[in-house]
Order: sequence, then structure tokens, then C-alpha cells
Amino acid sequence: MKTADLVQDYLRAVEREASALPAERRQELLADLAEHIEVTRAERPGTAVVVVLAELGDPRTIAATALAEAAHGNDWVPARSHGDDAPSARPGKVHPLVPLLMLTLVVPFGMVFPDQPGPVFGVLFRIIGAVLLCTSVHWRAVQKTTGVLLTAVLPTVLIATWNLSSGVLQEDSAPALLPNLVITALIAAVCTWLWRIRRA
Repeated sequence: MKTADLVQDYLRAVEREASALPAERRQELLADLAEHIEVTRAERPGTAVVVVLAELGDPRTIAATALAEAAHGNDWVPARSHGDDAPSARPGKVHPLVPLLMLTLVVPFGMVFPDQPGPVFGVLFRIIGAVLLCTSVHWRAVQKTTGVLLTAVLPTVLIATWNLSSGVLQEDSAPALLPNLVITALIAAVCTWLWRIRRA
């Protein structure tokens, strides 16, 4: 049986067993499982999909856990199923604060160090922060996309537009304070939002 078929069969079994969950919560559970399977297979490419599915556990157990968690108002998180030697289901190798801080500190760092190496480090912080955000297990795909667009792409476009329209690219000009403060406030607001909605 193909890998994709095994995963789909597993997810369908979980969906059947979790039919008592509200539809939105059930879809969220299935999305979490699919993301976990994808992340685990990417981190351990030599591991067979049947091993990954076995580590997640029996669909009936997952559904029962999700129902119990829903009754207590908590989010379901894949758990270890084979003792201490099994890898954690949600490894979270990088603390969620790291990408958020890197994205937030880009503009202030550039303002403090307007000459080299400020701009270089600013670009590096923005790229690394965006990559860490995209690869994190603490947010869903839509949240990651929104975060990257609002903290990395939009500020870059705004800064480039401001520089081109006002001639700030001249060598003797200092960065404009007001646009930088507005962009910093935007990034800080988005990062605060991301911090509040993160998954443990």
C-alpha cells in the first residue's frame, strides 16, 4: 500500500472514531495529525510511515483523548506512545519566543546601527526569524503564513517603498524615525498575537 494511502486510511479511522467531536474541532485534530506526520517524516526521512503512525497510537485512543481534552477545554497534542526512547510527537526544538524576538528586533537593531553591520544583520534576522517561524510546530500553516507576511514581507515592502519615494537611500541620510516606529509597532503587535495563539 502506498504511503499516502496509509496516512489517509489512518486519518479516516481517526475521523470515524472522533465523530462525536464538533466538526471544526475534528478537522483541527486531523490537520494537527497530518502536520505531525509530515514534520516527523521530514525530520526522520528513513523512518517508515507505519512506524510514525504506530508512534502516534491507535486511532481509537487518539479520538478518546481528544474527546476528553475537548471536555476540559484543552487542545489535543500527540503524545508519546512507546516509552522514553520514542521521540516526542511535537519536538518544538526552538522555543517559540526565538523567531518572534528575531523578527521584532530587526528594525530597532537597524536604527541603532544604521551603518554596517546593521542592515546586514537586519536582513539575516528577518530571514532566520521567518524560517524558524515557518518550520515551528507551535503554529498552524495559516498562522505562519500570516505571521511571515506581516512581520517580514510587508515591512520589507514598506521600507523599500519609503526609501525609494523619499530618497532616503542617499549615503548621508539617516533612517526615517516615524516609518521605522510604525513598522516596529506593527511587527510587535503581530508577534504578540502569535505568542498568544501559540500551541504548547
